[in-house]
Amino acid sequence: MIDIAVILAVILAGLMLWMPRVRLSKTWRAMTTPLASIIGSGFLVLGPILVASYGMYAPLVMAVLCAGAYLYGAAIRYNIGVIETLGVDRGRGIDTLETVASGALGFAYIISVAYYLNLFGAFAVSLTPLNAPFYAKLVTTAVYLLIVTVGWTRGFKSLEQMEYVSVSVKLAIIAGLLIGLAIFFEDKATHSGLIFNPLVETGWAGITIAFGLIVTVQGFETSRYLGAEYNSQIRATSMRWAQWVSTGIYVIYIALLAYVFEQDALVLTETAIVDMMKVVAPILPFLLVAAALAAQFSAAVADTSGSGGLISEVSHHRITPGKAYALLTGIGVSLTWTSGVFDIISYASRAFAVYYALQAGIAAISAARERSWFRAVVFASLAALGMLIVVFGQSAEG
Repeated sequence: MIDIAVILAVILAGLMLWMPRVRLSKTWRAMTTPLASIIGSGFLVLGPILVASYGMYAPLVMAVLCAGAYLYGAAIRYNIGVIETLGVDRGRGIDTLETVASGALGFAYIISVAYYLNLFGAFAVSLTPLNAPFYAKLVTTAVYLLIVTVGWTRGFKSLEQMEYVSVSVKLAIIAGLLIGLAIFFEDKATHSGLIFNPLVETGWAGITIAFGLIVTVQGFETSRYLGAEYNSQIRATSMRWAQWVSTGIYVIYIALLAYVFEQDALVLTETAIVDMMKVVAPILPFLLVAAALAAQFSAAVADTSGSGGLISEVSHHRITPGKAYALLTGIGVSLTWTSGVFDIISYASRAFAVYYALQAGIAAISAARERSWFRAVVFASLAALGMLIVVFGQSAEG
């Protein structure tokens, strides 16, 4: 019964997303880029990590992560508005910080591509007889070589055209997953089978693990760089809506997951969600793997392209996009063979925290110049928090 409900939900959600009224909406198109990035890979790894670490408090931690991301989004939206009002020249100090922030984002994208493609490799072999880290790393390395070859020789335009299809497939499968979990949760609740797991990671350790998960709610900043396609109002609105929708999806997802699985039964691996979903409905693992492969590949292509462009721009075109792709591949393959996925998640979180701290610092300076002191204090506090995340963010595996 759950299988049928899941399949129907996937089909209905897919049809709705492909309706011309939705597909051709300018605001929705602008919103899909940040939304897909926010819920793309975090959806695959967050559930098991939060349940294993925070037990019955997992939904609360999820809400706090989303709230933190929303505040950083507010800083970036404020900067979008300032650029619209004052133009790109906001003074030498801010221009320098903006250049440094762009460089930081380019580097963060390098780490995030490693995160996406290592998840791609892990999920690609998860339902096969070759389900082992060595084979997952081989798949990841092969996809890296494919992406750098395409980027160097042909560019990514042909692959980027697949983005809306990939986003629609992913969102439709997530809708099916939520319906399946809701039915499973309702059955557990009806038979007094809900589980209230204890808090495992407490105090400073619990905080630093949450710091290391910022990358899982990252992606909203992509709206900042869609200026060639959308005006500032659409970019700010699409980012805000994407963060609202992703927060709703994430909190509901974690709330449905946190009270139906025993912590002791969880084996914390990058593909743990596949084993968990086998219990909910036999069809879900196959749908999740399909969503994972589509989502991670498209996200990796987008971030590879973004990283190449940013690094080329920051270096005043001394480093061409092609050379940047080669640099990205070299770093990514090295990370693949020397680090685990949970370590890479922590590295990516800290890399994005540098960018968010710089954007919050820029917003604080701009707000102070306008004598908007409350905003200046809030943004300065966010900048300080970002630096704490950079220094203290930890892997979920310690």
